[in-house]
Amino acid sequence: MTDITQDDPHAGQDVLRYGPPVARARIALILLHGRGASAEDILGLARELQWEDVAYLAPQAAGRTWYPYSFLAPIPQNEPNLSSALGVVGRLVAELQGQGLTTDRIALLGFSQGACLALEFAARHAAMYAAVVGLSGGLIGPPDTPRNYPGSLGGTPVFLGCSDVDAHIPVERVRESADVFRRMSGTVDERIYPRMGHTINQDELDAVDALLGPRRR
Repeated sequence: MTDITQDDPHAGQDVLRYGPPVARARIALILLHGRGASAEDILGLARELQWEDVAYLAPQAAGRTWYPYSFLAPIPQNEPNLSSALGVVGRLVAELQGQGLTTDRIALLGFSQGACLALEFAARHAAMYAAVVGLSGGLIGPPDTPRNYPGSLGGTPVFLGCSDVDAHIPVERVRESADVFRRMSGTVDERIYPRMGHTINQDELDAVDALLGPRRR
């Protein structure tokens, strides 16, 4: 059901689900799509990864966009959309916790705008997660944004993959984000791919596969 409000534009948007019920899942993976894409698009990764014991949840952004401007824009320019988007992720985490999953059995993964959202949520809500994966993304805000996030990730595996020539994501922001997560006690795997462009490659999929395994068939 769609229920767009001015202050909370992403409220009431659909959440697509795939895989076993949460009660029978080893972990739950929240998938966040990029600008102009859809929950159905990012849910395609579930079929690529083929874990049969993972519950996948893919929320849909209102208008297919989590926030209107670049992730490098001043944060107030992307409000209230950004806070609304972070609220979507927060509600899903709370829902999963209410069904018995601790945060170390909840993983966050996003691509592009969704990667920025996943990383910003994890930084603002530090906990020990199953994993935090940013594919072509970085922490949100202009270059002078303070990064004194409170809390610890407690050794959470953090994977950051991006091209060195991504037209949307400066490689410097990826490296800055990696440093922030290291300071927050994340176990960071940072991979910069020469001349890849704005996409997901097989090495990234293999890394996520290794990170969140094992498979149970």
